[in-house]
Amino acid sequence: MPRYDRGVVGNYKKIVKKITLLGSTGSIGTQTLDIVNQYPEQFQLVGLAAGRNVEMLAAQIRQFRPMIAAIRDQERLPELKAAIADLDPQPILLGGEAGVVEVARYGDAEAVVTGIVGCAGLLPTIAAIEAGKDIALANKETLIAGGPVVLPLVEKHGIKLLPADSEHSAIFQCLQGVPAGGLRRIILTASGGAFRDWSVDKLASVKVADALKHPNWSMGRKITVDSATLMNKGLEVIEAHFLFGMDYDHIDIVIHPQSIIHSLIELQDTSVLAQLGWPDMRLPLLYALSWPQRIYTDWEPLDLVKAGNLTFREPDHQKYPCMGIADAAGRAGGSMPAVLNAANEQAVALFLEEKIGYLDIPRCIESVCDRHQADNCSNPSLDDILAADQWARQETIAASKLLRDSITLPQPVASTSP
Repeated sequence: MPRYDRGVVGNYKKIVKKITLLGSTGSIGTQTLDIVNQYPEQFQLVGLAAGRNVEMLAAQIRQFRPMIAAIRDQERLPELKAAIADLDPQPILLGGEAGVVEVARYGDAEAVVTGIVGCAGLLPTIAAIEAGKDIALANKETLIAGGPVVLPLVEKHGIKLLPADSEHSAIFQCLQGVPAGGLRRIILTASGGAFRDWSVDKLASVKVADALKHPNWSMGRKITVDSATLMNKGLEVIEAHFLFGMDYDHIDIVIHPQSIIHSLIELQDTSVLAQLGWPDMRLPLLYALSWPQRIYTDWEPLDLVKAGNLTFREPDHQKYPCMGIADAAGRAGGSMPAVLNAANEQAVALFLEEKIGYLDIPRCIESVCDRHQADNCSNPSLDDILAADQWARQETIAASKLLRDSITLPQPVASTSP
């Protein structure tokens, strides 16, 4: 974690913290680089890794001069090398998944920001943990799919796993100073996504462009669709279970359209603590990187008068069947959350490619999870998780073909569980 030498009159002498960033060209990555750029006296970039955006990655390398960089799309590595051929000194340049893993474990970086979308972030995160690096976790799939493997590694290597998404950062911030055993309930807030004000009967007409119109946040395409289906909240319940050790009966979801309260905790004496702020991912990212310190920013302070009314409502389980599917998968445990996550990733990808309809997303996911019940592995190894992930993706594609052939999959049953 960042080290501070106390100076005179309560000031702090700041010492640079070295970090590596995975997923540098996505929304998490670019906002992390905004922080590094704003606070060069606090943070130094050691490594960068991206998916396939050569132009943006090359520009980032030029600006931040990391020691190592990787592009996951192996075929684009020559293009990346050509784009920065004039740089002196040259960073180490790698390609493919193995290259991203090498960046994650490389050098003397103290912390790794995991901004890679989806289960693709699992292996690099494990590599960083095994290299003794703290994790600023913005990739929820690491715990959802790999929790049974990742948490023992965190304990074994003695590293810190700090949440860098807004909801779990809010919970983590609220827990500071709460004694052991003091937590009673976690309350995750959800904006409600693009369709929070749509009637259920209109959802059959949803187009991709509709699902990508998030009312509050600017995010990547996949997570924006997850917000529309509220699968993101179902996945966050599973992540909260692993991060904070709460059972599923004590993790709730509430719709909060303004996205000012980022989540809440209820304590044993019924006191409720909340973390508030504008919808801005830089704040949880900065806190994960600087914890336990607080760094002064010139960002716009929260003005409660300007924010206006803060409202809440219960989520509609008929509109958001993915919540119930995720809850059932989390409670089943074992390899089931990995199957849930992979099926969702594949179904969302098919929807974004306009190969299935919006309402087909939960149908495909539930169908795949149902087929996995008999084979659910209660204590999965990493190989078991990776195998379940690949199986679920193939099964989701198969389910989508049934839909295209007009073989209707069952409609998910609305659940009233938390």
